[in-house]
Amino acid sequence: MVLDKPVGMTSTHAVSIAKRLFSAKRAGHAGTLDPLASGCLPIALGEATKTVMFVMDGRKRYEFTVRWGEERDTDDAEGRVVAESADRPTPEAIRAALPQFTGTIEQVPPRYSAIKIEGERAYDIARDGETVELKARPVEIHTLELIDTPDADHAVFAAECGKGTYVRAIARDMGRLLGCHGHVSALRRTAVGPFAREDMIPLADLQAVCDRAAVGEGSLADTLLPVSTALDDIPALAVSRADAARLQRGQAVLVRGRDAPIVHGIVSVTVSGQLLALADMDRGEIVPKRVFNLAGLHGRAGRKQGV
Repeated sequence: MVLDKPVGMTSTHAVSIAKRLFSAKRAGHAGTLDPLASGCLPIALGEATKTVMFVMDGRKRYEFTVRWGEERDTDDAEGRVVAESADRPTPEAIRAALPQFTGTIEQVPPRYSAIKIEGERAYDIARDGETVELKARPVEIHTLELIDTPDADHAVFAAECGKGTYVRAIARDMGRLLGCHGHVSALRRTAVGPFAREDMIPLADLQAVCDRAAVGEGSLADTLLPVSTALDDIPALAVSRADAARLQRGQAVLVRGRDAPIVHGIVSVTVSGQLLALADMDRGEIVPKRVFNLAGLHGRAGRKQGV
């Protein structure tokens, strides 16, 4: 399920709501959204939790607003002001700075982030009043564009970036580069991996579907996407029923002959059109890593057929 997370809710709370509504034994999300951020939060239920690591590795798209003139210790509107400036950048100056924030760049994560330092979360250390020293690390920002300047104090951007990129750090560093300081005042995630706007369901709509399902009108499955949707970016490999039986028992399968696929790395294995496993393939050998047991609810078929 892809929740359109509202502002003010933690990602953990959103998962707990979904877990309760669906009476799921297991649930997890594919990439934390801060409470002040809204938008695309893929929530995996049951067997789908086995796909979370692959969704998290996918590209993410954001739309965000930077407030110029103030740098804050959290790099967003929640924090306290730590630096101020009366200067404001022109749209031309902002556009000229964008190339320095695209491609593979070195980025220091915000002090208030979930990164662990000797076993402790950075935000816990910062909240205790201790100094947080985080090292720069490489991140990939595929695109970054200025899409609006509603007034001198604000600029609106769209970005597509890889795993581990912090939009708050982009705002902080751009403000420093432009000599005017800045922080994120609004943030919305519009896509995570294969999941985008058209897949999202607002929390109120989700609750309404659950209420109707409780009285026999409609089905909870109407809010779900097939597990296979999470693996759109991974090569798919179809196997015979005999090979499927071996893989399901956790045994490796060797594919021989001229029809053997030339694939290396992680593949999603299907049998008779149904997702069976995530496996590692090397020189014709299929080694199962995650085997799925997809009995139960069927996801809506509006986007993609399957379980």
